[in-house]
This record gives sequence, C-alpha cells and structure tokens, in this order.
Amino acid sequence: MVVGKIQKASKLATTEFTVDKLVFGVKNKKILWAVKLNEAQFLAKSQAIIKAGIDLEKIKEEDIIIKNKMISITLPPVEIINFSYPAERFSKIDILTTNVFTTKINLEDQEHFFRQAELDIRNSLQYMDIVETTQKKTSNLLRAMLINLGYNEIYIDFKKDKLITEIIEE
Repeated sequence: MVVGKIQKASKLATTEFTVDKLVFGVKNKKILWAVKLNEAQFLAKSQAIIKAGIDLEKIKEEDIIIKNKMISITLPPVEIINFSYPAERFSKIDILTTNVFTTKINLEDQEHFFRQAELDIRNSLQYMDIVETTQKKTSNLLRAMLINLGYNEIYIDFKKDKLITEIIEE
C-alpha cells in the first residue's frame, strides 16, 4: 500500500530550472591561415529549461523498511527528465555584435555558437544545485504524505548516480 501511494506521487517529485546563458563567439579572418586580418564578434542571450525528478515508480519493495510507526525509504537517484533549449528563447544583443567588412557572422556560425552554449549548459548541470534541490523537494513531499499515513519516524535516503552523461564535442 505504501509503495503504491509513493509511486502515485511520482509526477509531483520534480523540479524545473531555468538557466540563462550568454552566448559569445568570435569569427576570425586570416590570410594564409596565420596572419589575422580581422574578427567579427557575436553576443546573444539564451535560456535552457531543465526538468529534474525522481522516478518514484522505480521504488521496489526492498527499498522500504517499516517497523511500527517508523519508515525508512531509499529512493532512486535524481534524473534529468527533460532538457530543452528552445530557439524562441534566443535573442541577439546587437550592441555588442559586430560584423566587419570581410568577416561576417552568418546563420551557420550562430548555430555553432548556440550548440557550444548548449553543450556548456549540459556539461555544467552536475555542478548546479539540481540534485540537492530536487532531493529536498521530494523529501518534503514524501514526509508530508507519510505523516498523513501515520508514520512519525521517517528516514529518507537517495541512491547515487550520475545526473547526466557529459557530452564531448568531436
């Protein structure tokens, strides 16, 4: 019964984060691959939306120990449920973006700079407060639910795992 009630709360055990990112890029024009002729610069703002959570449906019977009014639960690790980097959240900062006569930043260059920024955000997720915040929210949610079920001694622990696999650009 307890496992079923916890699993039903699965969608509530999530947190959503918005990460603002400045995207900066430089395109150089060189003569004979060595002498720098000039450079164009690009600056934009972007946002990533990250949804993290704990899949409570992965809880097994052996993850819960109940003795009278005491309950001990070991929860699955925090996972990234959704990562989006929507183009509608990109905005070029014209004041700081420069194009020079022979060097222009084209759409392909901009896409490259935004891809680099997305990789940077993804690879930085493990250093943000995502795991701790999600664990705290989930613990508070489960504590309130378990108190309502009559438990007065509650222990909640989390399994450890990598939040997201690092992506290395080729």
